[in-house]
Amino acid sequence: MTTSGSVDFNLDMAEITEEAFERCGSEFRTGYDARTARRSLNLLFAEWANRGLNLWTVEQVTQTLVQYSTSSSVATYPIGTITATVGSSTDLVVGRTITGSASGTTAEVLSKPTSTTITITVPSGPFTAGEAITSNASDESGVSTTITTDPSLSDAQAAVDVLEAVVRRSGSDIGISRISRGDYLDTPDKTTQGRPSQFYVDRLITPTITLWPSPENSTDQLIYYRVRRIEDADAGINTADIPFRFLPCLTAGLSYYLSMKKAPQLVPTLKAIYEEEFQRAASEDSERTALRLVPSFSSLSLS
Repeated sequence: MTTSGSVDFNLDMAEITEEAFERCGSEFRTGYDARTARRSLNLLFAEWANRGLNLWTVEQVTQTLVQYSTSSSVATYPIGTITATVGSSTDLVVGRTITGSASGTTAEVLSKPTSTTITITVPSGPFTAGEAITSNASDESGVSTTITTDPSLSDAQAAVDVLEAVVRRSGSDIGISRISRGDYLDTPDKTTQGRPSQFYVDRLITPTITLWPSPENSTDQLIYYRVRRIEDADAGINTADIPFRFLPCLTAGLSYYLSMKKAPQLVPTLKAIYEEEFQRAASEDSERTALRLVPSFSSLSLS
């Protein structure tokens, strides 16, 4: 007998939901069943973010740093990309503040990918679609264009945390260390410019990363690994944003969540199965590196 030769087994959201309902001793039949299962799946994904690191959600981000034009500026960047579509980006200057004429919202320009798009820092509020935005060019004369829509914050808000970061200059990477909110607050002069050596992550709804010292040029690159959110469970035909190894865990977790609503008598059993499946999957989802132990002889007394 021959094997199948196939290694592409997967389940879509509808199949995962059917399996979970069957484990609860029920059947997946109505539109409300689909809605309640989808809600439970998204809550389950949020719970996984709280349980610790999921390696498949780690991604590398590269951000070209900006030396702001005034010494009073602080180098705070979104953990991700915020792109705004404008009438023309030609006369806008990287590192300068743009201001919405109607909304009064402000943000700093980080880059100009195309002639009609810019990337910006986290805006102080929503921009009004179609409003004029003004900035100051190097000659301090006003520059004006329009912003098409309020830019989406979804990419930046998908960030959960930052794991590690380096600053690249002339092809060489130098690691920078993470500091706490209190350590950053204790920094006497937050506007000092130089090669960044520390970073502080402010875990807001739209999280940010702040560098110290503030960048001294606009050519260094900040390269970091961020943990992103698991993508939502939406349409039943979609597959889950997980590796196949987590399918048993996801199915067990959904059946446990559904049992709290559909079959309370099964909650202890299904919870125990879920915890076992998650522990097994989480143990597998880890980095494998060599362990080197070096004995210490500092306390050895020779007579």
